[in-house]
Amino acid sequence: MLLQLCHFQNGGAKTRVGLVLAPTTVLDLTAAGVERMSSLLESEDPVAAVTQLANQKLPRFSLADVRLVSPIERQEIWAVGVTYLRSKKARMEESDFSANAYDRVYEAARPELFFKCFPEKVIASGDLVGIRKDARWNVPEPELVLVINSRARIVGYSIGNDMSARDLEGENLLYLPQAKIYDRSCAIGPWITLGGDEATARTWKIHLSIQRSGQIVFQGDTAVSQIKRGFDELVSYLFRSQTFPRGAVLLTGTGIVPPDDFTLKAQDIIQISINGIGALQNSVVEV
Repeated sequence: MLLQLCHFQNGGAKTRVGLVLAPTTVLDLTAAGVERMSSLLESEDPVAAVTQLANQKLPRFSLADVRLVSPIERQEIWAVGVTYLRSKKARMEESDFSANAYDRVYEAARPELFFKCFPEKVIASGDLVGIRKDARWNVPEPELVLVINSRARIVGYSIGNDMSARDLEGENLLYLPQAKIYDRSCAIGPWITLGGDEATARTWKIHLSIQRSGQIVFQGDTAVSQIKRGFDELVSYLFRSQTFPRGAVLLTGTGIVPPDDFTLKAQDIIQISINGIGALQNSVVEV
């Protein structure tokens, strides 16, 4: 059974931990004393802990009446690149200068890992994601997100948007931090899904839709099964020679790449859905 843990606000500034019941109701776990979602993610059996709480008589709210906020608390956010064959081809096409590097990292034993942002910079579903004013070619990157506790155990999944300025990265591979790391460049949500193993996650499909002035200007699909590397393999490299006492979040790469003549514009609406999780939706603003 899949369980959806969220952060929400209900008419006040305090962020509460909730369990989404069916499609329209959220159970207030903070009323049972759960002040941080990490206390559940760090438990020996997060699914059992949440299931036990769900059996209590706790306040319930309509999802339509609460505001969902980022499901990330204090975890560092990292990303892995070139895990899909489509991504490798796109990166090689965007840059003659760096093409050989992308080809080699796709085939290499060691994956490409890079730091994305601090937790306080994560954008929630419904908030604004950014495109760089000094870039000409901005795209979303829809990705499955692994939620990992401090013991290097994958405890949940979410949906991520690793916003990217492709012209900057294409100009010089060393510009990757500027292409990837800027204000409003990382959205994660709408919640964290517990209870699925890697075999389950690899049955999921990822869909991207971009609307402009009420019209769909791009849409695409891929499958989680197309990720080349195993989830545990990615986590093992992330945890090599470093620790994450508050856990970590890892975006696993993209397999949906808009055509070379497409770039995002302010006020575009990006929706990323994964059928085992839900949908992450954000509008675009220049930063």
